[in-house]
Amino acid sequence: MPAMRYLQNALVAAALDRYIKISTPHSSSIILDSFPPSQAFFNRSLDSVLVPMLKFLQSTGSPLMLNVYPYYDYMRSNGVIPLDYALFRPLPPNKEAVDANTLLHYTNVFDAVVDAAYFAMAYVNVTNVPVMVTETGWPHKGGSSEPDATSDNADTYNSNLIRHVMNSTGTPKHPGVAVPTYIYELYDEDTRPGSTSEKYWGLFDMNGVPAYTLHLTGSGVLLANDTTNQTYCVAREGADPKMLQAALDWACGPGKVDCSVLMQGQPCYDPDTVEAHATYAFNAYYHGMGMGSGTCYFSGVAVVTTTDPSKRPLENHACHLLLLF
Repeated sequence: MPAMRYLQNALVAAALDRYIKISTPHSSSIILDSFPPSQAFFNRSLDSVLVPMLKFLQSTGSPLMLNVYPYYDYMRSNGVIPLDYALFRPLPPNKEAVDANTLLHYTNVFDAVVDAAYFAMAYVNVTNVPVMVTETGWPHKGGSSEPDATSDNADTYNSNLIRHVMNSTGTPKHPGVAVPTYIYELYDEDTRPGSTSEKYWGLFDMNGVPAYTLHLTGSGVLLANDTTNQTYCVAREGADPKMLQAALDWACGPGKVDCSVLMQGQPCYDPDTVEAHATYAFNAYYHGMGMGSGTCYFSGVAVVTTTDPSKRPLENHACHLLLLF
């Protein structure tokens, strides 16, 4: 607090306090019992620091800076938090988390943590302090104990996050109020200590090569770390055939993919395998939906790739070329 006050006094003396705000970032772990958000409160052992700081932020119109990591919330929950809930994937109404005190519906971890901060501030009689998320993201690679640290999940989380923020959706407690957000991070850190995933949060690797393809179609602008914009949706290698068939049936049914070319005697019938037919249907749906994040999932049996499926072994080249070009 002394440092923040000295800096604020310097800004006031230079007549810059209207343009430059003083704050400092915190881990979201300063909030205890963050769900339901309405019952969240700050760690009371930090009151001597947090309460004066929050009063300072309130008086100066500065934001509370918070680092929000749904990945860690998901990992620590031991299955209580669904992966879709952490990744901003659409949830059916009966799967949304409901705060019993406010009856507010939460469709993602990010919003729940931000609202928990608002409720925790209200608990110490601090209002009108906006929340700024200074770090959030998802690792694209992990160790054997980190199966959900994947490039597909990192793409899904960051793409959905940016779309969510850019659309000024806000949170259930403050709908329509944008949450300024910074993605962690630009580059991987290959020498960082800790678990494998700690090294791989970057949009780019250490050499500046995109770590994975990030697409933001539908967010108002195309902001991506992919310079070719050529990605495809294919059946995941080793996927359960029954799950593949169920996903194929959905794509050709409710997904409204024209699968007539997969019928016997039609151009895309051969090779007559569930994997080949599913790849065609998945890719057609993915491109038909503008390659939007989450449109290449199909209950986990599909994956985004930069390899043209028409160049995969045993695939029907003419069929995929017909589809893609």
